[in-house]
Amino acid sequence: MKKFSNLLIAICLLACVFSCSKSDEVVTVSQPLLTIGKAVDNKTPLSGSIKGTMKSDSVYNVNGDVFINENDTLLIQPGVKIYINGNYSIVVKGTLLSLGSKDKPIYFTVKNVTKTDQIGADPTTDPAYKGLWGGILGETTAKLLVVKWTHVEFGGGKATVSPVSFIANNGNTYPLCFSNPDGVFVLEDSWVYGSVDDPIRTFGGKLHVMRNTFEKSGFTGGECLNIKSGSVGNFAYNLFIGSATNGSKASNNGGKNPQTTIYMYNNTYIDCGYRRAAAGRGGSINFEEGSRGVAYNNLIVNCKYGVRIVGANGTYLGNTLVSADTANIKYGYNFNYVDSTFIANEIYPTGFATKIQSTDIPAPGSFLPASYKPGQVYDGSAVVGKNNPSFVNFPLPQTSKRMRDISVVGTYNFRLQSNSPALGKGFTGFSPLANGVPVSANFGATEITPPNKDLGAYPSDNSGNKH
Repeated sequence: MKKFSNLLIAICLLACVFSCSKSDEVVTVSQPLLTIGKAVDNKTPLSGSIKGTMKSDSVYNVNGDVFINENDTLLIQPGVKIYINGNYSIVVKGTLLSLGSKDKPIYFTVKNVTKTDQIGADPTTDPAYKGLWGGILGETTAKLLVVKWTHVEFGGGKATVSPVSFIANNGNTYPLCFSNPDGVFVLEDSWVYGSVDDPIRTFGGKLHVMRNTFEKSGFTGGECLNIKSGSVGNFAYNLFIGSATNGSKASNNGGKNPQTTIYMYNNTYIDCGYRRAAAGRGGSINFEEGSRGVAYNNLIVNCKYGVRIVGANGTYLGNTLVSADTANIKYGYNFNYVDSTFIANEIYPTGFATKIQSTDIPAPGSFLPASYKPGQVYDGSAVVGKNNPSFVNFPLPQTSKRMRDISVVGTYNFRLQSNSPALGKGFTGFSPLANGVPVSANFGATEITPPNKDLGAYPSDNSGNKH
């Protein structure tokens, strides 16, 4: 009887396997987390050289500068929290893989610091602008720096004794920095919160920066993305809110090869440029000093200046400026919404070389004189408050909230409602820049998202920013 029962059970199991194989159901088996080398011990604070794997959901403390040596790799699994307990940096000479997930992001942050995210909070007392630690700094030998679903908070402090070759002693560091033209820097689906100067600066690299959120970028100056010579890459589907100067700037300053070439497309820029007091500085997108690239499909709302192209004979209020590679910059299909005449008068910045594009919104003919030449003064009052992009949740017109007071996302939602004039106005007739960034879940870009028919970082097909 027992043998018969066992036989019956076996037959039932076989029948189940056979029937399941014939069904349309797909059984998904979760993949084990990537592991490299030995687990990093979290029982004592970290400093000096480290490598291996920081295990999922673990907490680590950093009590000194940390170095990932040239032939070593540090892998960080989802859910890890790294507390930096002083003005220390993570120096990448080899490879760093910070592989968070949507459900379990990684944190590089500081203990017991309260974010001051109330609208109109005083920047002079805000810990976001204090530089409470250094940054994740890719040295000239760094091969690969991949940061996905990761929060980088409160970085950018002064380096009394610099741990890297490209920052002087007593110089400001950057929350994220990369300096190898032959290396790869990937930043995806992450959050960068706070900095004294630029949250990200590159002195060379193959760059892929997509679907990120930048808040409280720079105290009285600093671009969210400040790119120097030797850098080539794509910036797309990023949200820039309240940066001190521009959201993204390309420059070929530094004398490295290759020439800086950046494709900036389908980004959203909100209230940028107001902590930078200098006239002619601050805004949204900037090309200068021999840089080239494209700027398409960007949604620019109440930023101090529109797309800024520095041209030949560039002087502005006594400042000598170096021209961008204007012959090799393409732009258009950019959307500006403004709530004041001051901003309207700088959609095409005064004193610069930005040319009108018939594909821009608002239509240039609706506010520029027929005789307009790049850089001329004009009266843009006719477009104030026109073409509201219809965000799901953001106060437009900004009659009760000053532009300079908005620097965090909070409960705002910058997705587009179904009646938005930004839907369907994008240009898809170009491809992302091919720069050698590999497509890989762990060792490169998850995907290199192409341009979208909708403007800004949140297209209606949900292919853009996930935050």
